[in-house]
Amino acid sequence: MRAVSSDAQTSPPSVPGPSGLWRTVAEIERHVAADGWGAPLRLFALVRTADALARDPDLEWRLPANVVEEARADPDHLTSVEQEGVPEVADLDDLLAQLAWPRGVDGAALVVERILVPPDAEAEVRAATPGGDEAARARALAAHPLAEDVRIAVGVLRDGRHECAVRSRSKDSDGEVRTGADLVPGLVSALQATFSD
Repeated sequence: MRAVSSDAQTSPPSVPGPSGLWRTVAEIERHVAADGWGAPLRLFALVRTADALARDPDLEWRLPANVVEEARADPDHLTSVEQEGVPEVADLDDLLAQLAWPRGVDGAALVVERILVPPDAEAEVRAATPGGDEAARARALAAHPLAEDVRIAVGVLRDGRHECAVRSRSKDSDGEVRTGADLVPGLVSALQATFSD
């Protein structure tokens, strides 16, 4: 496991008054974006930094000083810890159905790349590839002239709060990342379900 929190956490937010979760999701998306396109799914545990410091005082010496200072000033400050060894799966729902988080984890974030097409184009491809051949349908969608590669980052907390960030390959800059709580409600719900008792 690897903590993602870094000096990037002090960069100014691009919208006024962002929440700690919003900042964390934006930071995770930028962290993954630095590795370029074509990356596998990335999964992160989210922990309240102040609580983690209280449980493990030695953590103070392993985190950047500015992160420790921010956590002392903001009890909702989050540290993201990347989960290594996430299995590659054909179906994201299968992976999420297997996940469960220990009590010390306050939330989770997921970053995944997808191909999006307008609903009309998807209906057109579905009509042209009958018979339920999902592999052929996926290839046809990817080749569609209106297809758009996107990177989706979703973060959820146990209390139900959630945030999303979506970056398109055609507008691949930090200033063009769309953010909002309900950009990908299906993925939000699936990730929230990993915290069901």
